[in-house]
Amino acid sequence: MTQEDFLRIVRLNPVNAALLDRLPELGTSQTHLVAGALFQTVWNVLSGQPPGDHLRDYDLFYWDADTSYEAEDAVIRRADTLFADLGARIEVRNQARVHLWFPGKHGLHRPPLHSAREGIDQFLVECTCVGIGVGSDLYAPFGLDDLAAGRLRRNPRNHTPGLYAAKVADYQARWPWLREVEEG
Repeated sequence: MTQEDFLRIVRLNPVNAALLDRLPELGTSQTHLVAGALFQTVWNVLSGQPPGDHLRDYDLFYWDADTSYEAEDAVIRRADTLFADLGARIEVRNQARVHLWFPGKHGLHRPPLHSAREGIDQFLVECTCVGIGVGSDLYAPFGLDDLAAGRLRRNPRNHTPGLYAAKVADYQARWPWLREVEEG
C-alpha cells in the first residue's frame, strides 16, 4: 500500500476527512489523527465494509509541555466544540501527560514522552503505529505493508504482552481475516 493509497482510503471515512481538514483549527502542537480511526478504516475498506464500521472512537494526539489537567481539559473542550457536528466520540490526549495517568489506568509505568510521535511509537501492534498530522503528514514508523496485508505483530517498543494479546483478539473478532505473525 502506498502512502497515497493509505491517505485516500482513510479519507473515505467522512469523520476522518473532517478531522484531518480541521486539525490546524485545534491550535495544538504536533497534532495527529492516530490509531483505530486510521487502520480500522483501512481494514473496513479492504473487507468491503463501510469505512466507519466498528470504529469506537477517534483519537487525536498532540504534545504540550504544560502537563496540567486544566490545560489538557481546555484543549478537550475546544475539540468538543470544533467537532460537535461530527456525531463521533473524539478522544484528545496530550502525550506529555501519558506517564501521569497510565499507571492508574493500566497498572504499568511509562516514561515521559517527548513528542506526539513517541506516543504513536508505543502502540501495541506494529501495523497500528500510524498517524496523520497537519497537511496529511503521514507517520508510519513500521510502514504500511503489514497493515494492508492484515499481519499483526507485537511492537517491540511496547512490553505489555497481556494488553497486546487482548488487542489482537479484539481486532480478529472484528476482522477475522487478520493474522498474528511472529516478529521478524
